[in-house]
Amino acid sequence: MAMIEQEIKERYAVYCGDCIEVMEKLPAESVHLSVYSPPFAGLYQYSSDERDLSNCLNREEFFKHYEFVVRQMHRLTLPGRMSAVHCMDIPSGNTGLDTLYDFPGEVIRLHEQCGWKYVARYHVWKEPLTVRNRTMTKSLHHKTLVEDSTRCSIANADYLLIFRRSGKNPIPVNHPTGLMSYAGERKPPADILSYRGWTGNQIENRYSHWIWRQYASAFWDDVRLDNVLPYKEARDNEDERHVHPLQLDVIERALILWSNETEIVLTPFMGVGSEVYVALLQNRRAIGIELKASYYRQALKNIHEALERQPAEQEELPMQIPVKAPEPADWPSFDAEPELADEPKAR
Repeated sequence: MAMIEQEIKERYAVYCGDCIEVMEKLPAESVHLSVYSPPFAGLYQYSSDERDLSNCLNREEFFKHYEFVVRQMHRLTLPGRMSAVHCMDIPSGNTGLDTLYDFPGEVIRLHEQCGWKYVARYHVWKEPLTVRNRTMTKSLHHKTLVEDSTRCSIANADYLLIFRRSGKNPIPVNHPTGLMSYAGERKPPADILSYRGWTGNQIENRYSHWIWRQYASAFWDDVRLDNVLPYKEARDNEDERHVHPLQLDVIERALILWSNETEIVLTPFMGVGSEVYVALLQNRRAIGIELKASYYRQALKNIHEALERQPAEQEELPMQIPVKAPEPADWPSFDAEPELADEPKAR
């Protein structure tokens, strides 16, 4: 195995290496939730490593490679549990006469082929002027509207696709006192704050009901797009395309909705550690895998910051997992003279 580096602690295990090689060492049905953003089939390119999904020659090669990931995720996930995949439509370019490739549709079809059930698609809204200023997309320019509005397009949403693993979930994800906090720009109305943590009849829990109305919507229109982990230091000269981590609000919503405290969250494309970071803050355990060394190093910084930020009362909660799941000693370790990856070859 070409393992470059690793850090294994009681509450998390992170690896710098190929996600397939690491996942093959994990026991079946040991993960309670996966949250991740795969490379977008050529839209973003992160390295010239031949094992990097973003470095595939074409879409056919990408999905052939990605299928190994999806099948491993199915093997590792507890029956009836969820996988949350962040993705988007892929524009053909920025000429002003561009088309969109239905990347989410291909992701859905691949998951269904691998035994997953497609259950939901959340739209993460983006403000058009902000997108235009950041990407300089010609189809969003007001000038284009003035000259020929047939060349105009939209500020495409991000999507969070939700898949359910086949089988019956043996451990319900429950919220006995309702939802306790809201991840987003909106503020809960002042007159419902007293219901937070309501222990009575949950029909009366106006605080949790308000949050659930926001989360149950197919359109998440108040995700804080700038609420992301530091990532600029992780960039290097090999980064050929735009890099931007997944918003922390999106990750927190996924973890709260589809996992219990102390359960294991897996991200096979860790990047700068966003999913692991939020998992630790929300009192989950986490396994993260990242191929690119500079991203891995930044992820470690972010993970250590999460541990420093976590309230002391959460740190004292028991970490036992009530199902067959890898304990820290069982997480794959490659301490014996790790084999360094060969120098990546540019395509």
